[in-house]
Amino acid sequence: MTSAALDRTLAALADPHRRQVVELLRDRPRRAGELAQAAGLSAPAMSRHLRTLRQSGLVEETSPDFDARVRVYQLRPEPMVHLLRWLEETERLWTVQLAAFKAHVEKPD
Repeated sequence: MTSAALDRTLAALADPHRRQVVELLRDRPRRAGELAQAAGLSAPAMSRHLRTLRQSGLVEETSPDFDARVRVYQLRPEPMVHLLRWLEETERLWTVQLAAFKAHVEKPD
């Protein structure tokens, strides 16, 4: 994952409403109207959040064959997998750094 893609993922997840949408979509795909109702947002506000989530690659939009006006959203796992890898690498770095700091502080003079 590129740094720009990671930045888009983190920026999309910075908003509590978008995190709520991600949480709702963990269970199953949902219609835009259903997401707006569950989040307590207007349709235009939800549309803006869903656009950001689509642009970040966190969700994808489909329409059922029977009605092209209906938008159904589902999570895409790739951005979260890349985010998890980045977090794991960061944790390893901090673990090494903190262990070295601890050894330095506890080193007898």
